[in-house]
Amino acid sequence: MSKITLLVVDDVPANLSVLSDSLSNAGFKVLVAQDGKRAIKKAEHVQPDLILLDIMMPEMDGFETCRILKSQPTTQNIPIIFMTALTDTLDKVKGFSLGASDYITKPIQHEEVLARINTHLKLCKLQQELQKHTLELEKRNLELEAFARTVAHDLKNPLNLIINYTEEVLETCPLGTPIDEEATQQLSKVVQSGQKMINIIEALLLLAGVSKQENIPTQVLDMGKIITQVIEHRLAHLFTHHQVHIEFPSHWPAAVGYAPWLEEVWANYLSNALKYGGNPPHITLGADVQPNDKIRFWIKDNGLGLSPTAQAQLFTPFTRLHQSRAEGHGLGLSIVQQIIEKLGGEVGIESQLNQGSLFYFTLPTHSTQPT
Repeated sequence: MSKITLLVVDDVPANLSVLSDSLSNAGFKVLVAQDGKRAIKKAEHVQPDLILLDIMMPEMDGFETCRILKSQPTTQNIPIIFMTALTDTLDKVKGFSLGASDYITKPIQHEEVLARINTHLKLCKLQQELQKHTLELEKRNLELEAFARTVAHDLKNPLNLIINYTEEVLETCPLGTPIDEEATQQLSKVVQSGQKMINIIEALLLLAGVSKQENIPTQVLDMGKIITQVIEHRLAHLFTHHQVHIEFPSHWPAAVGYAPWLEEVWANYLSNALKYGGNPPHITLGADVQPNDKIRFWIKDNGLGLSPTAQAQLFTPFTRLHQSRAEGHGLGLSIVQQIIEKLGGEVGIESQLNQGSLFYFTLPTHSTQPT
């Protein structure tokens, strides 16, 4: 096992000799330099594990030497401990601001020097191990994401084939004989189950994508248009089936967000209001400006309401609103929370048993959008 290498920098030969002998006897490999320029060259060439650097040196003092070492990629991660007779707090603060790890005061106490060296060597080793583990984790996450997307793609193709073939069989059997009622029901369940599996896959991919995406292209939203798109193109069958009565505000205040994600938010909130609302569902939508430069958008239903215990579990993945009332994979509200928090807002619910529920989310106002 190779020895730990230290670089000691001091313009006084006697100081170098004493400190070098002491550290060598403690088991370190010691290199020396008598000025800042030679210290920088040695550090670049040898890459010592730690540098002991005197501050008061002619031509280039320790502060400038430290600044240069910390500005270069090859030496910036080497811990530096200042050796100084200076006791002014401002000088110590200046050293730390330049990237020094610690300082020791002259005259040097060798036990203190050893203690500080060993402490910072351990800290440096821990930091290197943490960086290594972080890089490995990032690599594994990328591999897992790539694998998940491949699996999702491979699953969706055969599921779509199953759905398509089953729908064809539902129309006529291969010999042209009508399918009996029981078989029709069974095949309909196959189609529904396949579609649910596709929905789960797409929800998981969306959840993963939201948490990872950076630099979101936000803009001022036309919330009325977004909601109309959701109702007419994504939930039209549910609105027809449930015979919904829905009320809209006369106008929507301008908020900032990302329209494709807001479609997902409203699709989840509206579909939940339809499935868990009254019979027939009565839904009211609205928005109000908050005092903290946020707009609160909300949707109120006439359902059974939720207990405080149920409310506390709502935005947890794979949790459903009512286990007995409607089927679902329970990812919707978790996706809503991820999206809104990524856009700088928050989600919540106001509900009482037998008095319906009001789900809301907040977004920044138009006036707070960065210019």
